[in-house]
Amino acid sequence: MSDPLTILGIESSCDDTAAAILRGRDVLASVVYGQTSLHADFGGVVPEIAARAHAEKLDHCIEEALASAGLALTDLDGIAVTAGPGLIGGVLSGVMTAKGLAAATGLPLIGVNHLAGHALTPRLTDDIAFPYLMLLVSGGHCQFLIVEAHDSFTRIGGTIDDAPGEAFDKTARLLGLPQPGGPAVEESAKSGDPRRFDFPRPLLNQDGCDMSFSGLKTAILRARDAVVAEHGGLTRADQTDLAAGFQAAVADVLVEKTSRALAIYLAMNPETPGFAIAGGVAANATIRAGLIELCQKKGVAFVAPPLKLCTDNAAMIAYAGQVRMQAGEADDMTLVARPRWPLDKTAAPMLGSGKKGAKA
Repeated sequence: MSDPLTILGIESSCDDTAAAILRGRDVLASVVYGQTSLHADFGGVVPEIAARAHAEKLDHCIEEALASAGLALTDLDGIAVTAGPGLIGGVLSGVMTAKGLAAATGLPLIGVNHLAGHALTPRLTDDIAFPYLMLLVSGGHCQFLIVEAHDSFTRIGGTIDDAPGEAFDKTARLLGLPQPGGPAVEESAKSGDPRRFDFPRPLLNQDGCDMSFSGLKTAILRARDAVVAEHGGLTRADQTDLAAGFQAAVADVLVEKTSRALAIYLAMNPETPGFAIAGGVAANATIRAGLIELCQKKGVAFVAPPLKLCTDNAAMIAYAGQVRMQAGEADDMTLVARPRWPLDKTAAPMLGSGKKGAKA
């Protein structure tokens, strides 16, 4: 058997600058530089600021990853980089850095779809068997994918507007909670009453696996404004109840739509049925508990990679690049950065575009 490939992964699609070294399935090093403080005053990610930060940090991030792994560039077998989808300035920063390294070292260059990185992570962490159903749920993306191979994905549903993570961020701003909104809303909801406010569960009255979260965000705004108008402001209890109601609505939508997606997937009669979730929203305990319970009822294995590999990271990019290399695939210096890059090229484009990255 040949020695496992050692791959440098580079990720810069949104507001995390990341580099990782992967050998086989062993993550030798994973470094992530976040940008939360840079965007805190703006209520969201500012693409120009993000791109500049990536350009400033990428070389340091790569150097740190190599040092942590105890390796030099000459010890690598290839360089994998996110080539899209995402904020174009950040993606371009990563692609140009990877091209420079590949040109200087002669190492193979492998462009990776950021969404494929997320979708293949359960193969890296749990060696889940093809085909499996994947729920990618994050700040900029939300879609159900049947993952049939490293380069074969069938999208059976997704959000037509805001991604859940984006809705969490917007809700946090409406309630005066800090960013990132996901952890802040979840923490606030722990002491709230999810039944006090009757929030909608969008699209549950329609067939299929598509989702919508924009209307839910508007319902939160109206409920908050009604409380402020009646009482002259938000109390701590108001804030926690609103957060709990919002979180419960998102969880109900995701669980019901996952149930429908599982029905489509199980009709394929997979030999070893598996459901995987990745993306930052996968860390939400309420959502995760509902999905675990659903999978237990359906007799489907539930897989959730560790949180550090669910959110944006470069280890997943290195793994997706490694798999491409093993399949004899690589790119050259014509590799381009793409703001949009759908995994399922036969599916109609999803409507809407999140502030944390283009949906595909």
